[in-house]
Amino acid sequence: MSPVFIEVRANEYTGREANPNVPWSIDELIADAVACAEAGASVYHFHGRDPATGAPVWDADTLGSVVTGVRAACDLILMPTLGASTVPDPHARLAPVLELAADPATRPELAPIDLGSFNIDPFDPATGEFGNPDIVYVTPLRALREMVADVAEAGMKPMGALWTVGSVRLLSAFLDTGDMVAPAYGEVTLSDSWLSGHPATVDGLDAMTRFLPDDGRAVWGCLAYGADLRPLAPEVISRGGHLIAGLGDYPYLELGTPTNADIVAALAGCIAEAGAELATVEQTRAILGLG
Repeated sequence: MSPVFIEVRANEYTGREANPNVPWSIDELIADAVACAEAGASVYHFHGRDPATGAPVWDADTLGSVVTGVRAACDLILMPTLGASTVPDPHARLAPVLELAADPATRPELAPIDLGSFNIDPFDPATGEFGNPDIVYVTPLRALREMVADVAEAGMKPMGALWTVGSVRLLSAFLDTGDMVAPAYGEVTLSDSWLSGHPATVDGLDAMTRFLPDDGRAVWGCLAYGADLRPLAPEVISRGGHLIAGLGDYPYLELGTPTNADIVAALAGCIAEAGAELATVEQTRAILGLG
């Protein structure tokens, strides 16, 4: 069995109501990333946040300060946000990360690109209410191809966020067309609350992974937005996937009031229980083809 790496989704746009340990400020993100590295994580995905309010911040200065601070302390693979649905124009989403990439000192290794357009539709079955009934996250295919090309030309690797089977098929198509180069990295995004994708269940995982390239051209991990990833971890590992989790996705109150490093430690335990090896950062770079 190949080594399994852990990616942290540090904060997303998550508040602190459920867990006060969600990192917002630059210093909090740096300290959190270093602690996650010490716990065994290899990849760290983060969003810029206002340190007082938690509001989204996606300027290059903020993101770059996190990158340089983390790199001064550890060798984590870094992936800042593109702003997702909070930035309507696809190319405007990418602009701050391209600005970072212009300087090798702040150039992230990975840049996330959501492969498709989706309703942002969290549903609460207890109340029958939808969280964002008016939000559609739109990225036309032409823009996706241009973004993938811009990321690669800037010296980063595009990460394809896979929300649906259609996203998975698009990843395969981009490999066929040469838009993406093997090994492509895709993140299988499962969620119990977001109805635009598949649930965080074995059936949901099966529905997505059966359409992944089976010829070694793609590396994939799995996240469970709004759910505990640990029950699915053995299935993900047995299928050759990697583990992606963090306070940005779920508060993990089953672990008390954990930090992201605590979540990493718990996932490392899942990897050990599955009889697999926890990948080092160096091994993860090789797995992802980062050199």
